[in-house]
Amino acid sequence: MSLITSEKTIERLSLYRRILMRLRDDGETVVFSHQLAVPAGITPAQVRRDIMNLGCNGTPRSGYRIKELLTGITEVFDTPQSQRAILVGIGRLGLALLAHFSGRWRWLHIHAAFDSDPAKSSGVISGCHCYPVDQLAVVVREWNIGIGIITVPANAAQSVADQMCAAGVTGLLNFTSVRLNVPRSVFVENVDLTASFEKVAYFARRHEAAGVTG
Repeated sequence: MSLITSEKTIERLSLYRRILMRLRDDGETVVFSHQLAVPAGITPAQVRRDIMNLGCNGTPRSGYRIKELLTGITEVFDTPQSQRAILVGIGRLGLALLAHFSGRWRWLHIHAAFDSDPAKSSGVISGCHCYPVDQLAVVVREWNIGIGIITVPANAAQSVADQMCAAGVTGLLNFTSVRLNVPRSVFVENVDLTASFEKVAYFARRHEAAGVTG
């Protein structure tokens, strides 16, 4: 299997895995490239190129073994030792993420959550221990945390990112509208829910108007 450096390829493989898991749970053992292409919104040729990178055997005519594809994708994403993440900002979004990811994957989980509010920074929420923000660096170093999730108000995002990077975090999932300034050695994935909501609303209006005038 060749080293994958493309973010788009990684996104597609993550989607393939979810589709393949559903097919496996439905009792299927073989999948064809078009079955992955249609829900992914890409071409079967692109699916075949991605599968080739995994080193899996199969042909467009005979299909691909689902078990083999899942094993190949697992080798890309999963590590022998599970990866731990921390979350800073135990507001409504933070609480929703803690609940969503609780027990979902054994190889990737939120190990600890932090908040500046004393009422939120003690105890356990959805199986995740909560701490004051000033303990962030200690927890990151003690547990070798590599991933940080930021769900704080926008005006606190950069400060939180700075603390995470200084403590040794190398990947950030940023749910704020702020574009973070981080070292080049740190990967950032921005998830702007407001922008996505506004984009959907805009195109919904356009489609509605087209439907009315057409």
